[in-house]
Amino acid sequence: MWTLLDTNLLLLMLLYLYFFSAVSSSLYSSLCQLQGEFHLNGMHKDGDVVLGGLFEIHFFSNYPDLSFTSEPQQPTCYGFNILGFRQAQTMAFAIDEINRNSNLLPNVTLGYSLYDNCVQLGIGFRAALLLASGQEEKVLLHETCVGTPPVLGIVGDSSSTRSMAISTVLGLYRVPMVSYFATCSCLSDRQRFPSFFRTIPSDAFQVRAMIQILKHFDWTWAGLLVRDDDYGLHAARSFQSDLGPYGGGCLAYTEILPWDNDPDELRRIVDVMKKSTARVVIVFAHESHMIDLMEEVVRQNVTGLQWIASEAWTAAAVLQTPRLMPYLGGTLGIAIRRGEIPGLRDFQLQIRPDLYHNNRRGNNMVNQFWEHTFQCRFAPPPAGWVEAGGALCTGQEDLESVETELLDVSDLRPEYNVYKAVYALAYALDDMLQCEPGRGPFSGHSCGNLQRLEPWQLVYYLDKVNFTTSFGDQVSFDENGDVLPIYDIINWQWLPDGRTKVQTVGEVKKSAFKGEELTLDEDKIFWNFKSKKPPRSVCSESCPPGTRMARKKGEPECCFDCIPCSEGTINSMECTSCPEDFWSSPQRDHCVPKTTEFLSYHEPLGIFLTATSLLGTFICIVVLGIFIYHRRTPVVRANNSELSFQLLLSLKLCFLCSLLFIGRPRLWTCQLRHAAFGISFVLCVSCILVKTMVVLAVFKASKPGGEASLKWFGVLQQRGTVLVLTSVQAAICTAWLLSASPVPHKNTQYHNDKIVYECIVGSPVGFAVLLGYIGLLAMLSFLLAFLARNLPDSFNEAKLITFSMLIFCAVWVAFVPAYISSPGKYADAVEVFAILASSFGLLMALFGPKCYIILLRPERNTKKAIMGRAERK
Repeated sequence: MWTLLDTNLLLLMLLYLYFFSAVSSSLYSSLCQLQGEFHLNGMHKDGDVVLGGLFEIHFFSNYPDLSFTSEPQQPTCYGFNILGFRQAQTMAFAIDEINRNSNLLPNVTLGYSLYDNCVQLGIGFRAALLLASGQEEKVLLHETCVGTPPVLGIVGDSSSTRSMAISTVLGLYRVPMVSYFATCSCLSDRQRFPSFFRTIPSDAFQVRAMIQILKHFDWTWAGLLVRDDDYGLHAARSFQSDLGPYGGGCLAYTEILPWDNDPDELRRIVDVMKKSTARVVIVFAHESHMIDLMEEVVRQNVTGLQWIASEAWTAAAVLQTPRLMPYLGGTLGIAIRRGEIPGLRDFQLQIRPDLYHNNRRGNNMVNQFWEHTFQCRFAPPPAGWVEAGGALCTGQEDLESVETELLDVSDLRPEYNVYKAVYALAYALDDMLQCEPGRGPFSGHSCGNLQRLEPWQLVYYLDKVNFTTSFGDQVSFDENGDVLPIYDIINWQWLPDGRTKVQTVGEVKKSAFKGEELTLDEDKIFWNFKSKKPPRSVCSESCPPGTRMARKKGEPECCFDCIPCSEGTINSMECTSCPEDFWSSPQRDHCVPKTTEFLSYHEPLGIFLTATSLLGTFICIVVLGIFIYHRRTPVVRANNSELSFQLLLSLKLCFLCSLLFIGRPRLWTCQLRHAAFGISFVLCVSCILVKTMVVLAVFKASKPGGEASLKWFGVLQQRGTVLVLTSVQAAICTAWLLSASPVPHKNTQYHNDKIVYECIVGSPVGFAVLLGYIGLLAMLSFLLAFLARNLPDSFNEAKLITFSMLIFCAVWVAFVPAYISSPGKYADAVEVFAILASSFGLLMALFGPKCYIILLRPERNTKKAIMGRAERK
């Protein structure tokens, strides 16, 4: 999936550059014009060196109609995000602070171009292309294409997916990106993302931090919700691989939150949470996903859950409302390291809207904040705004007179990462500009300079940057572009007066000497349960003494049953296995013989099959008696009555051989059952085959010149053919019994407390050859009978044979998969059923019509009647 995304993004970049070159080449002059431009929400300031920024200023976006019957309109964004705007303002403040610092980048003025990505990959990618290539309506080309690039580095993006997409393309040109919020562990791959850095720890560390919290509270059973992007999917894979080995826990469910507000999918996910026994829910998602999810949680009134938040929404004030706190109160969150930025609040108070915001490079991002905060609109207002009583913005409104999160600088977390990212770029640029000519790190010991800056040169210095913030945190990057990981652990506390407080209750960090450390102050934690204690979240409670764990089939290893174990007759606390043929007593104080299981004459199934077998045998005897009594009638004499008598005897043997499969298997029954079954059915099918051949021979002899064919199908030849065909099966059975004879077997694999007695076939090849030989004769009989089905009525027994063999083949084709998939005694029952079903099919199809004529329509049992039908045809 990611390879396809890479390809599409590269194509997009190439097309973008292609349009540039196409336009310039078509004009063939020093003046070139953009093929098209993106109109994005932005905030800009000019400078000698410009830094780019990508922020989530709006939660949602609408894409225009793409029918392409007219020029497509730009996408529009809505749902203003105060926190995203505060992060953008932090970057503006950091650059302003650097410009006022005479010790950092002296004589160099930093500028910025900040854009809104609207939480959409497409819009974020447009903004990144715009930052990397610039967007002046007309660009004058100099004789040499030298100078400072449009931006030297980019702070962002906040999303792992967008960061991967943008860094994949910009990384080709080594444009440095320093993300303040992208945590996917995949971004640590230096081969794929050579110019990517971040001031937030990787998800690999965040996942392990969460696992430590689960382990601390003995929560071994948790649900996981992730968003459908690289941030969420990589976190899910890390949890699935690390939770068991590191935390001894399991995931009750893993659900992917939809990107759009899909009510049906959200309803299904919340229903899974509601039905699950897991009381802990871990969510790796953006706050916009949580807003949609919590609407459904409130609608279904799902309470009693302990939420664990990833850093993406752990500080989301939009979720800390009186309506949601009954559900989200007590949330434990992995939070970005909190920092202090002196002077930020005063800087925020100085912002003013751009009254000339129609200018393409105006600060429309500030204007949108102004309209959102003061619930007014700048002139010209939307149609009907004034008529509906809406106010017009003047730009003179007082920010201190309203309550806004923008001015709350008491809990700066993502903002602190933005602040560090800007300073990292600034320090890297400062180090580069302080390079002494002839002692530089580049080819020929050269240095970078302000007139010929290259983004890849800044990447070199970013790798080596090392500074300390005013808050006392050291910032440096390892070989993968990651910072030294440290997280705060916070708790959402719902106070008695209805207010919400976000309390830091611990931290988790990694040090070179002690590894990963978790520190928690449990006395500070607010638990949103009646007990005011941590909930229990386990799939199965620990087994008491005298029992053992038994995994539930198809469920995680944390889900098990406590099975009583045999303690032996000395009443030991240690589980002692009983001998193979024994099982523990109900009191688990001694071993008792296991119950046995086989197809018995005394159980309902065995009684039914026995009765059916005897019924078939009785019917064969009755039919045989009828045929002997009416042996001189045309119906019985037709087509060799001797073969009919042999067929009835073989069918009787088929019914009787099924009795060998019932009862406790013994050596002689195991050896005899398949041999008797194979020989009986071959004798039966051989008689049918010979009868079919006789039908064809008689028909051929009835034609002029065909009398000679009957000499090959006399009585002796018919008897000999049946004998030879049956002898072949007898030889197969003899070879099978001598080489790998079937033997009785005690199977203890199906049930622990039962012994299943069964016959193992010994040689599967021998059994297959036995069945294959029967199948070969049956198919041959079926084909010959099918070819003879349209002969005159005088020889219409071919139709009966065709039908009977069709039934026979259908039964035994169905038998093979049913036999293989049936365990223990049910395999014997399936084979008995197949024997009885095919035997009844042959008996009814071959002899039913004849008995009907003999007993109920005697007027048709005459030679004249039979020959008459043939003559009418």
